[in-house]
Amino acid sequence: QVRLVESGGELVQEGGSLRLACAASGRTFSMYAMAWFRQAPGKAREFVAAIRRTDGSTYYADSVKGRFTISRDNAKNTVSLQMNSLKPEDTGVYYCAADRGGPGWADSYSEHDTYDYLGQGTQVTVSS
Repeated sequence: QVRLVESGGELVQEGGSLRLACAASGRTFSMYAMAWFRQAPGKAREFVAAIRRTDGSTYYADSVKGRFTISRDNAKNTVSLQMNSLKPEDTGVYYCAADRGGPGWADSYSEHDTYDYLGQGTQVTVSS
C-alpha cells in the first residue's frame, strides 16, 4: 500500500512559478513509476508528466513541455513538479500517482487508469 500526499498548490499570477511536492509512504518508493495528472473544473483528468522508476526517464504532455520539470528523490520518498511560466490554462487540481511500472508502462504512462495509487490532490490557480 502506498499513500500519496501532495502539497504546494496555491494562487499564482500568470508567468509565475510553483513547485509541487508529493510525499509517498512506504519503503519501496523507488520501485514505483510516478506521475502528475491535473483536472480543471468540468474537464477530464489529463496527463502532465511522468518519471520512470528504473532510469529516471521523464515524459511530458505537449502543453507543458519546456515549462514543467518532474523529478524524484528516492532517498526522501518524494516526487516534485517544478512549474514555470504558468498560464491560466494550467489551473486545476494536481494529482500525484504511483504505479509498479511493469513492461506495459511505457505504452500507457499517460493514462490515469494505469496507476495503482492516486493522491488527494492540490489546487493550483493561475490568474491572468
